[in-house]
Formats: sequence, structure tokens, C-alpha cells
Amino acid sequence: MTATSLTALAESQLTAAREASAGRAAVTVYGGQEHDLRQTLIALADGRALGEHESPGEATLQVLRGRVRLQAGEDAWEAAAGELLVVPDARHDLAALEDAVVLLTVATSAIPAH
Repeated sequence: MTATSLTALAESQLTAAREASAGRAAVTVYGGQEHDLRQTLIALADGRALGEHESPGEATLQVLRGRVRLQAGEDAWEAAAGELLVVPDARHDLAALEDAVVLLTVATSAIPAH
């Protein structure tokens, strides 16, 4: 078994996001092609966004730090540290309302085959 400090990882990724021209940084915490579960820590500097993209499949976002807005079409949800959002099965965008770090959890076996 391995243990990962999400607090330390969030801090280092947020530092990287602040220094990156795109204002974001991400690292896979667990998973990959050999696993059905994938967890990715994503850091966004204040005011930055991922941009609209397709749903990754069945997924949740746990806000570890800061505040974010998840928007899909006309629907939008805001969440702060300690809150969990279910990612809609639709094109969506994630924006940081302040420096923010989220843990994206995706069940890759739930991704439909193309």
C-alpha cells in the first residue's frame, strides 16, 4: 500500500499552476490504462479555466482548496473546499473562482466505447 499526501501534492501543483502560462497543473494520483479508476489532482490559478471539454465518463470532483465553478450549458454549480460535485455527462468547463485544487475521480470502465 502506498500513501500520498494530497495536501503536499496540492501545494506543489498550485505553485506550478501559478508559474505556468496556462495557469494550471495536473498530476495523476492513481490509475492509468491498467486501472478502471483514475484520480487526477488538478490545480488552477485564480481566474483560470480548463475550457469546455467532453465528459470523461462517470466522474466526481472533490474540491481540496479554494472555490470552483463547474458549468455545463446553462447549468452551473459552485463548490468550495470540502465539497464534492458530480461531473455532468455533458460538455462542461471548470473555472477557478480563486486559487483552487480539485481531485478528479473517473471510473474509466464507465467511458463508452467510440
